[in-house]
Amino acid sequence: MGDTSKGEQRIGLLNGFAAYGMWGLFPLFFPLLEPAGAGEVLAHRMLWSFVVVAAVLLVVRRWRWAGELLRQPRRLGLVAVAAAVISVNWGVYIWAVNSGHVVEASLGYFINPLVTIAMGVLLLKERLRPAQWAAVGVGLAAVVVLTVGYGRPPWISLILAFSFATYGLMKKKVNLGGVESLAAETAIQFLPALGYLLWLTARGDSTFTSEGPGHTALLAATGVVTALPLVCFGAAAIRVPLSTLGLLQYLAPVFQFLCGILYFHEAMPPERWAGFGLVWLALIVLTADSLHTARRSARLRSTLAATAPVAETETVPAATAGTATGTAAAPRVEA
Repeated sequence: MGDTSKGEQRIGLLNGFAAYGMWGLFPLFFPLLEPAGAGEVLAHRMLWSFVVVAAVLLVVRRWRWAGELLRQPRRLGLVAVAAAVISVNWGVYIWAVNSGHVVEASLGYFINPLVTIAMGVLLLKERLRPAQWAAVGVGLAAVVVLTVGYGRPPWISLILAFSFATYGLMKKKVNLGGVESLAAETAIQFLPALGYLLWLTARGDSTFTSEGPGHTALLAATGVVTALPLVCFGAAAIRVPLSTLGLLQYLAPVFQFLCGILYFHEAMPPERWAGFGLVWLALIVLTADSLHTARRSARLRSTLAATAPVAETETVPAATAGTATGTAAAPRVEA
C-alpha cells in the first residue's frame, strides 16, 4: 500500500511539473493569435478543448463516469463552478498577456499559494502554523505596496489568484480523473462558446477564416495547448495535497515573470520591485516551513516504523492468551 501511495504521488508530482511548466510559457503563445480578441480566443479555447478531450475519451472508451456524474447533482454543481471560474481565469489571462500586463499576470500566480492557504483556513477550517500565518501577512503587505505602486489594486493578479485557487479546490472536491474532469468542464462551456463564435461570424467579426490557414490552425491548436496542461493539473490535483500544489505553482509565475521582463520588456519601477520582493519573501518563508514540516514528518514515520515490530511481538502472545496483560498492552501499540 505504501509503495502504491508513493507511486501515485510521484505521478502527481510529474504531472504538476509538466502543467506549471507549460503554463509558464503561455505568454509566448497568445500574442500569436492576434488580431483575434480575448473573447474570441477564449471561446476557441473552450470549443477546441472539448473537441480534443472528447476525441481522447472516444479512443479510450471511458464514458461510464459521465452517467455517474449526472446522477450526482452536488458533484455536477461543483464541476459547473469549476468551469465558470476557469473561464474567468482564462479570459482575464488572455486579455492581460495581449494588453501588456504579463508581469502583473505572473503576480497572480505568485500569490496563488498564499490565497490557497487562506482558502484552506476559511473554507476547510485548516489550522496554520506560525510561519504560514507570517507568510500570509507578508503577502497582504505586498498587495498594499503594489496597490500604492500601481495607483490601484492589482486587480488582474487578484482575479487570477482567487479564480485559480477556487478551481483547484473544486477539482479536489470533485475527484475526477484529469481527462474526465476537463471533459465535464468543457462540455458545460461548449454551447456558450459555440454560440458566441457563431454570433461573431454573423457580425463579420470572426478572424477564424479571414486571416489565413496559419491563423486558423493556431486558433484550433488552442484545444491541445489548453487541454494538455489542464489534464496534467487534474491528474496532480487528485494525487498530491493542496500544499504541494502550492509549491509547484511557483514554476509558472517564474517563467511568466521572466517572459514579461526579458521578452516583452515590461517596466519594473522600484515600488513594483518592492512589492514583488515582499511576495517572494512570503514564498521563501512558506517553502522553508513546508520543507521543515515534511522532514519532521518523515523522521516521525521512520521512528514509528522502527518501533512497530517490537510492539507487535510484545502484545501478540499476551493477546492470544486472552489475559489481562494482553488488554493492557493494546494502548502501548497505539501510542
